[in-house]
Amino acid sequence: MKDTLALFPETYEASRERFRQNLNIIQERWGGATLSTQQISDDDLSIDWIAADALDANEKVLIFTTGEHGVEGYVGSAMLQHLIDEYLPRLDPRTTGLLLVHSINPWGMKHHRRVNANNIDLNRNFLWDASFDPTFNPEYDSIKGVYDPTKPIQNFALSKLSFYVSSLWFLATQGFAKLNNTFLIGQYRNPQGLHYGGEDYEPETRLLIDLYRQAISAYDQIVHLDMHTGYGPRYQMSIVNSALETGSSKSFAEKFGYPLVVAANPEEFYAIHGDMVDYIYALWQNEFPEKKLFSTAFEFGTLGDKLSGIVGSPRAMVFENRLFWHGIKNERLPARIKHDFEELFNPSADDWRIKAVADGDQAIHGILRAEGYLEE
Repeated sequence: MKDTLALFPETYEASRERFRQNLNIIQERWGGATLSTQQISDDDLSIDWIAADALDANEKVLIFTTGEHGVEGYVGSAMLQHLIDEYLPRLDPRTTGLLLVHSINPWGMKHHRRVNANNIDLNRNFLWDASFDPTFNPEYDSIKGVYDPTKPIQNFALSKLSFYVSSLWFLATQGFAKLNNTFLIGQYRNPQGLHYGGEDYEPETRLLIDLYRQAISAYDQIVHLDMHTGYGPRYQMSIVNSALETGSSKSFAEKFGYPLVVAANPEEFYAIHGDMVDYIYALWQNEFPEKKLFSTAFEFGTLGDKLSGIVGSPRAMVFENRLFWHGIKNERLPARIKHDFEELFNPSADDWRIKAVADGDQAIHGILRAEGYLEE
């Protein structure tokens, strides 16, 4: 148990340093492995990645990404280290290459926010057609009074009660699927709002697009695993496949020997406009259709999928965003709001962390085995 809990870093800096130190370990099997860094701001913040070509033939590549939603990078870092410790020794370096990315959104990870320094949700920024349409998702305007309030929090208890009452009313009148889709799919007109996708590609997005194109072009088979937290059952990680993936969730659950596989659509999970995994599928379909690709996200649920979690998850996000932009009258309460937000994306409970690593391990093993990556 102690070793499992040690996988979870305390700070962005500690996580990045640990990742960088893995280079020597990886070079023992992939002699040409390199560590690359791109600064993201004037602060000491960077996207770091280790790339390693297959030694003999570029048959397969494993891509592993973390921290697209910054604060989610702490759990992502734990899973990345687990992959390095437990699975890289079982891959064949003669035919398998690597692309391991630490914290796509280092600013968000450092500052414990989901967005980058420009308030962009990077997982709404990967638009294949680059059409950042401010009129997209017009129904968002019907809920923005509750989900994007523009005034300081006057009274925490009353604001919380008002949010719960309004959310329950929305659920009763619009239904869970419609409300969920309206809130989560993304929007491109309120720069201070939640799930804002921006006006153009962010530097983080452009870098990842280049890395994906390079990796996919160089290999015959691609497996990509991306780490996320927040949505779904508290003690059961979900494998979330792209809406562009043609296979059924049931068939993938059987193939991988994993109990919970869903598709990123309103019926099984929720839809995402500008999703990174969708972009990878579009890149593959449009430029490299002759390749074999499987790209997916791991979603480690935190507050759960009961009513308390369904309402509590957006409440934590709304209050954190409102605090950041508009402040609060009672100076003693920001710590509570930040704590609720942190627990939504980086739970501190030991039992949650142990189960999360176990679920991630089961899914990694099932996918790599089924795709022919593991040396059994």
